[in-house]
Amino acid sequence: MDPNEHTPSPGDRFAVGRPFPWERCPCYPIPMSRAEIPAAVPLAGRIVRLEPLADAHIPELLAAIADERIWHYSIRGDAAHYLAAARHHMEQGEQLPFAVRELAANRLVGMSRLFDIVPAHKRLELGYTWYIPEVWGTKVNPEAKLLLLTHAFEAWGARRVEFKVHHANLRSRAAVEKLGAVPEGVLRKHMIQPDGTRRDSAVYSILDDEWPKVKGGLETRLTNA
Repeated sequence: MDPNEHTPSPGDRFAVGRPFPWERCPCYPIPMSRAEIPAAVPLAGRIVRLEPLADAHIPELLAAIADERIWHYSIRGDAAHYLAAARHHMEQGEQLPFAVRELAANRLVGMSRLFDIVPAHKRLELGYTWYIPEVWGTKVNPEAKLLLLTHAFEAWGARRVEFKVHHANLRSRAAVEKLGAVPEGVLRKHMIQPDGTRRDSAVYSILDDEWPKVKGGLETRLTNA
């Protein structure tokens, strides 16, 4: 069957032989324009600045990304290809990757990304997050999350932000749960790791009506010593 043709049923209001108006179907993957995704602008806090990924970031990120401790539970593959793919998706207006700069040291310490963006339903995913081990457990991640979630909910008007984390990555799962994200279950055999092993993914979300409480919690964490 030609996917552009519609097979009429009794009472169908579309004329026989006329192409089906797929653009009216909410589940049809309509190509996005850059105007429909969150704006690619720097997001600045007191501890970090999130900078839309640019070619100038690549050399420093390649050096940071080489630490294998970062990738124990993550799918990266070739580092150069990983970063090139992020740039490609950004240039196509499909994703919004950020390089995370630690302001005190003026160095890039990781990345995070807004992706799987569905403007029609005002939802997106926050992920592809990694940091060098030296900033694990610091305020870098909480502030980066505060900046990204504020951008998603308040600037773009998201109704839902979701997270998917390797089921066995207890450190990352604890970080997402500490945000106040709600667990929604586990996607079994969700991915195949580069070494061929199985990845189950734990799914979490934050909704727009939950955001004020989550935001308050993050601001309290960043204020406290």
